[in-house]
Amino acid sequence: MSSVPPHRDPGPAPASPAPPLEARLPLALLEAVRVIDTPENDWDLELLEELRTKRLGLSATVQQQIRRYADAVRVRQRVPAEEVAQLARLIGRRPDAEQAFREAGRRWAHGVVESTSPTRRRAARGLPGWLARPVALGLLRTIASRSLGGQLVRQGSALHFHLHAPAGVDAGAAPSPCLVYEAALREALREVAGMEGAVDHMQCRARGDAGCEWRAEWRRR
Repeated sequence: MSSVPPHRDPGPAPASPAPPLEARLPLALLEAVRVIDTPENDWDLELLEELRTKRLGLSATVQQQIRRYADAVRVRQRVPAEEVAQLARLIGRRPDAEQAFREAGRRWAHGVVESTSPTRRRAARGLPGWLARPVALGLLRTIASRSLGGQLVRQGSALHFHLHAPAGVDAGAAPSPCLVYEAALREALREVAGMEGAVDHMQCRARGDAGCEWRAEWRRR
């Protein structure tokens, strides 16, 4: 009689890879670095060739990647999440990382908003408030889910944006790539609904929370 082999715990199942992300996100990250690294003074332009070897945003590699991501945006091709995460971590090591992340968030949101229906954008900004608000909210929810990869819900007089795992966010990272999403949300609210004001980071994966959550007041300026 054959013996029954002992039961062995296979352990936890491997985590499934994160879904690919819009190419507008890595494009915005690299464009932000390029803008920051581009000299503002004419006398610096004379040293441009030398600066190309010293500033990441001016390097040939970054220019090539910007063209690659721009092409991906045109054909609606997504980018592996880990590729974007590695880029965010690389930028996160810069002394001006916070500035770069916020600039990238604004650029990302602007590109996303511009890609939505012009008719819906005009309605969200041009109709009387009681007609415009449902249109604006619907458009913002679409942007949050399709482009930012999260969920936007209204709770009373506030909007809450939930995101499980922002790209490149590691526990304890400072400054965190969460700033990209925060700036993107603020810019989307401004461009779609004319909303100005604080966007509060209520929960943060980099601080050890299960995910990230932002809160903004749902009101026009």
